[in-house]
Amino acid sequence: MTKMRNIILVAMSLTFLSGCSVIETGSRGLKVRFGKIVSEPLPEGLYFYNPITTKVVQLDCRELKWESKTNTYSKDAQVVEVLYTATYNLERAAVAKTYESVGRYWQQKLMRQTLEGTLKEVVGMYDAVALIQNREEARRTVQTKLQASLATKNVILKSFEFNNLNFDDKFEEAVKRKVIAVEQAKEAKNKTVRVKEEAQQRIIQARAEAESMTIRSKALSQNKGLVEYEAVQKWNGVLPKIVTGGDGAIPFISVSDK
Repeated sequence: MTKMRNIILVAMSLTFLSGCSVIETGSRGLKVRFGKIVSEPLPEGLYFYNPITTKVVQLDCRELKWESKTNTYSKDAQVVEVLYTATYNLERAAVAKTYESVGRYWQQKLMRQTLEGTLKEVVGMYDAVALIQNREEARRTVQTKLQASLATKNVILKSFEFNNLNFDDKFEEAVKRKVIAVEQAKEAKNKTVRVKEEAQQRIIQARAEAESMTIRSKALSQNKGLVEYEAVQKWNGVLPKIVTGGDGAIPFISVSDK
């Protein structure tokens, strides 16, 4: 009985003095003893350790999504509210370095600062209207700069998207009015061009007709036979029914005896 009791006491002592931790799928763990990392990154699984001297911390290395918004200024001092989404993950091989430099909660310390800093830099490169017109170009610029910046912090950026770009109501109304004015100006210009083209066509046609008449008149004046030829071309083959008496003649064509 005494022996059994001793065994139970030893087992209870070992249980009390032994801790265990489960590293979840997609994460990596580190054994830390008295504040110092004493293991390589631990993959998914169950681990035992002395809870008095050691603890196991784990950092999430899965693909994560950061959705947020921030206010910044365009190049022409317009306030822009940027709603965005970034998809990223921590490099698994770099969990020890990340834990040593920024700690377990690396996302809060790294992502917001880097994201907002890059957004302010890129948005500040564009006038507000240009930002609207070149939204995709600005997005690609932000993504490229973020990838380079986060890579130095052992974070892999998968994608970056603008969810929305919000401006002051007065500015948005002014933009709408400008767009309408531009479209109206384009329509007016197109109409002017069309009218000019039609007028030019009429001038060309009239000029051609005038030149044709000049040529025909000149030809007729120089060749009387051509006048008779023209009459024949227009004659329907029926002689006039009214014939003048006396010396009256029916002028039509001259028939030569030759």
